[in-house]
Amino acid sequence: MTALWTYLHANWAQIREWSLTTVWLASVPVAAGLLLALPCGWLAHRHRWARLPFVSAMGVVYTVPSIVMFLVLPELLGTRILAPVNVVIALTLYTFALLVRTVADGLDSIPATTLETAAAMGQTRWQRLLRVQLPLAVPVIGAGVRVAAVSNVSLVSVASVIGTSQLGQLFVTGNNVSSLTPIVLGLILFIGIALAFDLIVVGLTRLLTPWNRSVIR
Repeated sequence: MTALWTYLHANWAQIREWSLTTVWLASVPVAAGLLLALPCGWLAHRHRWARLPFVSAMGVVYTVPSIVMFLVLPELLGTRILAPVNVVIALTLYTFALLVRTVADGLDSIPATTLETAAAMGQTRWQRLLRVQLPLAVPVIGAGVRVAAVSNVSLVSVASVIGTSQLGQLFVTGNNVSSLTPIVLGLILFIGIALAFDLIVVGLTRLLTPWNRSVIR
């Protein structure tokens, strides 16, 4: 433990910068992927004939190894291989691919009787979507966002293999100097960030579903 504190103190400025970079590299794709998945998940829910091929295609995207994605995107986008935008776009694609099905499943989980009641009260299709379906689907969508957020934190570390500057560099440094100290420190920091992300998503889910707080874990 003393070695960890000594290493952290000696390299605090660099580790702080890497930590901030890791946080935004992992968090921005979650928000962007969710924004893209909401309309696409609604389409998959609304048009059943398109759901299977669309969701299957997203499943294929999610199975592409992250290191391959990080190496291919610069060629497709014309960006530098070390550019953080490559990591953001890759993780956005993974988040989108994961959450499309989650959004569709969340909307599917709303009982037909609930929608019929809303329609009988004079609500339009869009009002039912915004006021009934999406709010009631939040627990299901939130569960998917939790998985995506934690997965993104893990996937960010893989970008260190291609030289992207973030906390994964601690693993590379530890390997290069044959020391466990930076590796263990990096592991602790990644776990801490993942737990923080998970708690934030849980908190937001509870905030958006006050009627359901007692059953969300």
